[in-house]
Amino acid sequence: MRLDVTNLRGDLTGGITAGIVALPLALALGVASGLGPMAGLYGAIAVGFFAALFGGTPSQISGPTGPMVVVLAGLFASLSGNAELIFTAVILAGLFQIVFGFLGVGQYIRLVPYPVISGFMSGIGAIIIILQAGRLLGHEPPGGTLGALSYLPTALADINFATLVLGVGTLVIAYKWPANLAKYIPGPLVALIVGTIVAFGMNNVPVLGEIPTGLPSLHLPVYEQSHLLLVLEAAFILAVLGSIDSLLTSLVADNMTRTRHDSNKELIGQGIGNTVAGLIGGIAGAGATMRTVVNIRSGGKERISGMTHSLVLVAVVLGLSPLAANIPHAVLAGILVKVGLDIIDWSYLKRAHNGPRWDFALMLLVLGLTVFVDLITAVGVGVVLAALAYVRQVAQLQIEELKKIPDTLNDPQENALLIQGQGKISIFSFGGPLSFGAAADVGHHVRDQVKPGSRVLILDFSRVPVVDVSAAMAVETVASDAKLSGRELLICGANGKVQTVLNGINALHDSRNVYPSLLEALQAAVARIAKENSAYLHEKPFSSPLIET
Repeated sequence: MRLDVTNLRGDLTGGITAGIVALPLALALGVASGLGPMAGLYGAIAVGFFAALFGGTPSQISGPTGPMVVVLAGLFASLSGNAELIFTAVILAGLFQIVFGFLGVGQYIRLVPYPVISGFMSGIGAIIIILQAGRLLGHEPPGGTLGALSYLPTALADINFATLVLGVGTLVIAYKWPANLAKYIPGPLVALIVGTIVAFGMNNVPVLGEIPTGLPSLHLPVYEQSHLLLVLEAAFILAVLGSIDSLLTSLVADNMTRTRHDSNKELIGQGIGNTVAGLIGGIAGAGATMRTVVNIRSGGKERISGMTHSLVLVAVVLGLSPLAANIPHAVLAGILVKVGLDIIDWSYLKRAHNGPRWDFALMLLVLGLTVFVDLITAVGVGVVLAALAYVRQVAQLQIEELKKIPDTLNDPQENALLIQGQGKISIFSFGGPLSFGAAADVGHHVRDQVKPGSRVLILDFSRVPVVDVSAAMAVETVASDAKLSGRELLICGANGKVQTVLNGINALHDSRNVYPSLLEALQAAVARIAKENSAYLHEKPFSSPLIET
């Protein structure tokens, strides 16, 4: 693969800056996952390098992210810390993503509604904060969100004020570090260094401890039948979540660089990165919004920037690991609380009361399911409910359109024919795709809205691009009702796709009643009414006007 070196200086600057920003986050997220700080660094190196090399968003920086760590932490608790099975799940997640990319799933992942994305991202932010609350208070809470919540009263009853001061101080520095200085050294890194130095003068402050140095070892996938379903489920959740997270970050990068990413290629790159990460004992990762923004603002635009970011972390692993052993857990917890707060969608929460109540309710539902159930359930329920709500809205519009039986038509010829029909023609016009959402009510509304005395019903499909089987069955119901009531049913304006579906289930009963346009359908209707009137006059009994005397 040929690398673009036209922006080499900017890419090197952006990559180095992003690498410095990624260091404390990789360490903190590695610890939060349960697999240790080095797993966070290895994950940042592998995903960052290979997603940049093979991905579809040149300016994107990838590595461990909060959403992925939440899943890994839950898996760590479920597997009682069996690292080999967790790395197997990471490898499988990468393979799933590669398959997603080749199948073209990327274009569908981007269709997840915003309230669902907002809900699960905010839920993930809340989970990260909940999991770190105990560490800020000087305790090591049990795994899982519910476990950490239930342990919180115990932690509050026995607060280690040294760790609390360290954690809160780290959080304040990370938030309040001046923006003009952040161009040269990011706030989280300053907070990490200051917190670690301050901790040297404190007693009873838990630290990371000894960290292995050197290159990682190989972790091949392992198989245990008793945990197979759990590992597969976690791998699939990681793949889906990582794909969504990465593609959302790709959209941010597109807006900043005025480019357009290749979503399926991006999934393949992320998949390769996660596969390698699992093989070398790293945690799963995805496109990281904050690190990507830092890279772009520092001049990074091409793949070299993401690869440089990884090489910076390689240098740390090879030479600076002993220094990282003295980092307090509370300092990393403070950094992670900032990560959690940044993930929560405050901008939407501030404006939600001005928007549709249903969307806000959906967001809160997804948030609650994310925190108290699991991510895949939250996203699945959210997407299904959002889709059903959308179908209902479209169905209501279709039914409202159906209720508008015109007394006059815009086209002079059509209008003349309608008048000639002497009020015996009822026209029902469908608007937009006709789907199962409106199907249940179509027959009912046609029966209710038909004009009294109508002899011919015309269903106008001129504005209908597609129909599904449910809608076709509804049309068949209308045709049966018309036949039972002695009325003629005519279809007009249906394109080839619509006619194929209608004919497939014989919805029209008589294919001769299909016309290319409304004008031709009206002409046929007027002719049939005239024929019916003529037959009525001929069949009427003769009576003499003379009076017998």
